[in-house]
Amino acid sequence: MKKIFKSIVIVALLMNFSCADDYLDTIPTDAVSASAVFTSTQNAMAALNGIHRMLLLRFDSQGQAAEGAVMIMRDVLADDVVMTTTGNGWYVSICRWQNLNLETSGDTRFVWRYYYKIIGNANMILQGIEDAAGPQSEKDEITGQALAYRAWAHFNLVQLYAQRYDAAGGNSQMGVPIVTEPITEGGARNTVEEVYTQINADLDAAIALLDESRNAKSHLNINVVKGIKARVAATQGKFGLAATLAKEARAGYSLMSQSALYEGFNNTDNVEWIWGSRQVDDQQTFFASYFAYMSLNFSSTNIRNNPKAINSMLYDMIPDTDARKGLWDPNASDPALRDPFIDEATLSSFSKRDYMNRKFLAQGNASSVGDVPYMRAAEMILLEAESLARTGNDSDAADVLFELVSARDDAYTRSTNTGQALIDEIMTQRRIELWGEGFRFYDLKRLNLPLDRTGANHVESVINGKFEEPAGTNAWQWAIPIDELNANDLMVQNPF
Repeated sequence: MKKIFKSIVIVALLMNFSCADDYLDTIPTDAVSASAVFTSTQNAMAALNGIHRMLLLRFDSQGQAAEGAVMIMRDVLADDVVMTTTGNGWYVSICRWQNLNLETSGDTRFVWRYYYKIIGNANMILQGIEDAAGPQSEKDEITGQALAYRAWAHFNLVQLYAQRYDAAGGNSQMGVPIVTEPITEGGARNTVEEVYTQINADLDAAIALLDESRNAKSHLNINVVKGIKARVAATQGKFGLAATLAKEARAGYSLMSQSALYEGFNNTDNVEWIWGSRQVDDQQTFFASYFAYMSLNFSSTNIRNNPKAINSMLYDMIPDTDARKGLWDPNASDPALRDPFIDEATLSSFSKRDYMNRKFLAQGNASSVGDVPYMRAAEMILLEAESLARTGNDSDAADVLFELVSARDDAYTRSTNTGQALIDEIMTQRRIELWGEGFRFYDLKRLNLPLDRTGANHVESVINGKFEEPAGTNAWQWAIPIDELNANDLMVQNPF
């Protein structure tokens, strides 16, 4: 982390990561000094907007488009998002489980720097906000969001670069360095338990400062923070708390209609979106975009040659009466059986692979603009149902599950499953509902489940024969990047 955290705050409209080391300079041209930013809460809010904007920005390469890129990485590492060909190479090494364990990999370097950059900017805001002129209510809102971002970034880092949290106790294994103030020198790795303690402290402080109000869904309010804390609680095996928080997080958010499922999962105005990045037309990021790799229709080389598909075994679990089944085409390679695509003439030059995705739509064939979903009411319903089931409250879990699945499938009846069978049903629904939204790798790791791609439509040559990985091996921990090891004498690499 040496040199990553500087006494600067990035201003939203001026941020540009087109050059690899722009933000490693002491006073880069796209930043202003902290003393200038924190003269007022209005200026401090502009700095906070810089963090909101950072979730959409390109870092070192076009395949490193901030949170959208990490979402893709987390899914192609798992079993439900299928890379149908090697395409033009993006995310292939990740899906093969090669780059995550390679300390010289640009991918592990990007993810490390990205989340610590968010932490660094949040810490600058937290350090300077009290001296800013402005109403206390605005200071509280800014402080609450900065604390939540700091917690969220630490939470992602510890899930990727450390061993999983063990609900049975201990958790003295190496986590990641906790950073709660602006620094220029990296520190030692805290334990996993210490990292989670800090995450929860920051989230609790944020909840105390925030309410339901906010300027846009790209900003964090109390619903978002409770949703993040529900995820943390579930990862720690605190399922009673997770159920309560998930229910509170989705309060006031309804489920989208069945017809809205086909609108492209690209709009924060969707009634069930709790949190997502808003991308406006004049902020086109072209090939450095989530939709440049995951959409049906943006005309990138990657999408034309490597349309992403659903695991065929998972697809077969979806009833024909479920509206979500139409989000993938099992017969796309056969013109006689193919479902009609949106604007088939425009997509005529695109490869058609069986089980390919129709869930995500970019703004257009020549525009990769689209809002990126980070939290939806459906996720919180599933997390609540899972948590209730894991605490033995089968009846309430079935009721909550019915709320979601009956909205997607008119023929669905309330589940009569109990125990592990009910948990399995809920987790299958979670895989279907959240396909492509970045959850599957985290779910496998938090539940100590193996990677198993066997029997489905994964292509051996694409994944380089990587069909399985037992649960709990060292391979599940990402490598600390070599730049961090070289700059920080206190840093210790993960064992491989």
